[in-house]
Amino acid sequence: MRGGLWQLGQSITRRLAQADKKTIGRRCFASDADLKKTVLYDFHVVNGGKMVPFAGWSMPIQYKDSIMDSTVNCRENGSLFDVSHMCGLSLKGKDTIPFLEKLVIADVAGLAPGTGSLTVFTNEKGGAIDDSVVTKVTNDHIYLVVNAGCRDKDLAHIEEHMKSFKSKGGDVSWHIHDERSLLALQGPLAAPVLQYLTKDDLSKMYFGEFRVLDINGAPCFLTRTGYTGEDGFEISVPSENALDLAKALLEKSEGKIRLTGLGARDSLRLEAGLCLYGNDMEQHTTPVEAGLTWAIGKRRRAEGGFLGAEVILKQIEEGPKIRRVGFFSSGPPPRSHSEIQDSNGQNIGEITSGGFSPCLKKNIAMGYVKTGNHKAGTNVKIVIRGKSYDGVVTKMPFVPTKYYKP
Repeated sequence: MRGGLWQLGQSITRRLAQADKKTIGRRCFASDADLKKTVLYDFHVVNGGKMVPFAGWSMPIQYKDSIMDSTVNCRENGSLFDVSHMCGLSLKGKDTIPFLEKLVIADVAGLAPGTGSLTVFTNEKGGAIDDSVVTKVTNDHIYLVVNAGCRDKDLAHIEEHMKSFKSKGGDVSWHIHDERSLLALQGPLAAPVLQYLTKDDLSKMYFGEFRVLDINGAPCFLTRTGYTGEDGFEISVPSENALDLAKALLEKSEGKIRLTGLGARDSLRLEAGLCLYGNDMEQHTTPVEAGLTWAIGKRRRAEGGFLGAEVILKQIEEGPKIRRVGFFSSGPPPRSHSEIQDSNGQNIGEITSGGFSPCLKKNIAMGYVKTGNHKAGTNVKIVIRGKSYDGVVTKMPFVPTKYYKP
């Protein structure tokens, strides 16, 4: 098991580093002083956080427990993640929805106020610039969270189109929430523990829903969502209140909810079959190829109107040439860029994320294969360091999701 733990840690570190490089480009850090720090940095260090560079930030990859133990504890009890490196922003104005719908695939107009959805920012070729959770606060206020490694390019992309939109008389403005921190509380104890700190009835708040409410005495944006497949919440809190909130959540759980780092966050999202931008989705990957056709609303499929719509709608009609699928495999855990072959030894695709599943105790991976080889049960070979190992296409998520739904 010790060898499995080491392999798990190494594969996750490589995967996060690879996504980091792809999203922010090559960058050399002279010292830790060059890295940005969240307001919880000292709290992480005091609690044994192993800090690593990620997307220009110094972030904890793990704490005193192993990545495997942290992953399992999230599913059995709960985890608290500091994800303040991610970028929250608000778009406001009477034309906010038509503006945003030019940039994303979601049916934003069709969302009920106080609800949100996963979406994708696309380019003119239909490729993914980034994935994001978009929330309609009101008809003239949209709240978004974008990936840390994509922050600069996402904001530049939004700003460029906003200038053009406003020059034609469109009413939209934005605010980047750099004054706030973001905590992710995940796992079966997330709701009962959070309930101690707010008067709002969380039993009536379902997956994908959003509220502005007081938590531990601070005005917060609360979304019932996450990146683990578990029930949970993302809490946007004023930065001056973030440390007190983190301490209160851990204290109320009586030690069962643990501080958890990027390492377990990555293994949890892989078990849940969720994409890591920079690995499983890039600028040349369309939402259809990535298995996110469900995120394109029925009205958007009929009307288009977003960047790359012609390419994407054609793929929906005719089917994509490649598809993202899951795998179980033998041998060492597959790595990103491991070649996938059919039973005749012909190349049919490559792995984009892979590792040892702490919860299933076996290898899992996802990657892209040529259409026709994508059905569950299809036997494949996965090439790792020049040697072929047996694999089989399987449905995702690998671990069943536990989202809180009515």
